[in-house]
Amino acid sequence: MFKVVIKLMAGLCFATFLSGCAAEKVWAPDSEIQRVTYRHNGPPKLTLFTMVNVRSGSGAHTSMMINGSQRVIWDPSGSFAHPRIPERNDVLFGATPQVADVYTRYHARETFYVVVQELEVSAAVAEKALQLALNTGAIGNAYCAHSTSGILSQLPGLTGIKQQMFPNKLAEEFGRIPGVKTRTLREHDSDDNSKVLLDFNPKAPT
Repeated sequence: MFKVVIKLMAGLCFATFLSGCAAEKVWAPDSEIQRVTYRHNGPPKLTLFTMVNVRSGSGAHTSMMINGSQRVIWDPSGSFAHPRIPERNDVLFGATPQVADVYTRYHARETFYVVVQELEVSAAVAEKALQLALNTGAIGNAYCAHSTSGILSQLPGLTGIKQQMFPNKLAEEFGRIPGVKTRTLREHDSDDNSKVLLDFNPKAPT
């Protein structure tokens, strides 16, 4: 059953430029959230992910990892899902280094690469971003950049970011903020990324 679900989900958003993932309300129980809750021991940080089509250069998806009182991945209308990574609406919990790694490798493949942009922020800014993500709810098709830029534009020091629909434009704006560090993740796996999730066996947070 799990294999079938992954095959249906894998690459769905990207093949249709974000038209394949509907807003689905998901609500993991408290026990599951508590089991995986994780805060990275590094500084409070926002990490913007932009998935880009290799052939066209078009931005295909936007998401964001938030390291506040806990580290989560805000993945609006995204296709990433694993039974051992609890989700509430579009927030993935327990973003350990292992989870963060598989998340980016799931998206990076022969047809897409991932632009990773990191910004250290104050604990208060990171916590506000976390609470906004938790309270936003499930996001509909093609609104990943719109919802993410909406969160960023409400944060102290980032209010100049415009709320917009285009992942690449958001990445450009975010990249102009002083202190942002940018890198690119490229892999050459098959466009069928289901194996990345099938092979994934998350460890308990330490």
